[in-house]
Order: sequence, then C-alpha cells, then structure tokens
Amino acid sequence: MQQNGVYDLLRLLEMSLEESFPIIPGRYVLAKPKEIEALIDKICNNLPLEIQEARAFLLRRDEMQMEAQQKAEKIVADAQAEADRKLSEADFLKALEREGNRIRTQVQEECEELKRKALEEADEIRLKATSDAMKTREGAEIYAEQVLTNLEHDLTQLQQIVKNGQVYMEKMRSEAIGAYDAPSSFEMKNRTSDFKIK
Repeated sequence: MQQNGVYDLLRLLEMSLEESFPIIPGRYVLAKPKEIEALIDKICNNLPLEIQEARAFLLRRDEMQMEAQQKAEKIVADAQAEADRKLSEADFLKALEREGNRIRTQVQEECEELKRKALEEADEIRLKATSDAMKTREGAEIYAEQVLTNLEHDLTQLQQIVKNGQVYMEKMRSEAIGAYDAPSSFEMKNRTSDFKIK
C-alpha cells in the first residue's frame, strides 16, 4: 500500500472533520475518534520521510566521492601502465617518470577539486533538505495541534450538553415520582370527610 505524504494525510484529516455528522449546524459535529486517531498516527509515521531523503543525499555524496577516487586511481594506473609499456629506453625513463608524476599530481588535483565540489553540493542539498523537512514538520505539528485543540473544544462542549441533558432528565424523573407519590385532591377530600363523620 502506497504511503500518503504528510500533506495528503492532513487533507484527509480535514475532510474527515468536514464530513462529520452535524449535531448543531455550524457549531457542533459528531466526529469519528478512531478514524481521526488513525490519521494522526499516519501523519506522525510519515514525518521522518524528509530526513530519509536527506540521508539518501548524503549516501549519494559518499558514492560520488568513491567514484571520483576510483576514477582518479584508474587514470593514474592507466597512465603509469601506458608509460611503462611504451617507454623502454633508459634515456627516456626519468623524463617519463617526471611526466607520470606531473600527470598524477594533475589528476589528484582535479580529483580533489571534484571531491570538493561534490562535498559542497552535497552539503547544500543536505542543508536544504533538512530545512525543508523542519519547515514541513513545524507546519504539520502546528496544524495538528490546532486540529486537536478544536477537537478538544468540541468534545468539551458535547460533554457539557450530555451532562445538561442528564441533569434535565433526572429533574423530570424526580418531578414525575413526586407527582405520583403525592395524594390527589379527591383523596384529600375523602380523607377530610371521613374524619368529620367519625
């Protein structure tokens, strides 16, 4: 199953709240806590993806350094092997050795320059990826906190409505029991008449 991005999950959370059953239109809704909790868990699980991307950039930097080093070593080895193969005369050996050293030095300098550029680019990519990841995480955390605060407020109001309903029902039940237990006016008249006859 393909994982949704953080923004997609936040949109799903927003849609879930929009599709909640309205109790009092415009003020209170009945949400699905399990669905919202599952979306929040997915958001938390998806936040570190940006960090993984930054790590991938760093691994790529190491690979580029290794490739540059291998290319440099191969160029030096090829140059040395070519020089050894072609040059056999003693008069040219020292000149060729000097030339080989010069080529080696030049290649090493070029490789160091390539390595330096690769490191700079990798650092820039890492810093940008880290910055983007932090901005994304901060935005997601702020949004999630706002959503949870709103949910807490709505749940508190719903809880108060339920309590008020319970109090009202208890009052109605008490009044009904009191009305049932109290003697009627007809019974009171009969009791008074009985008392007078006696």
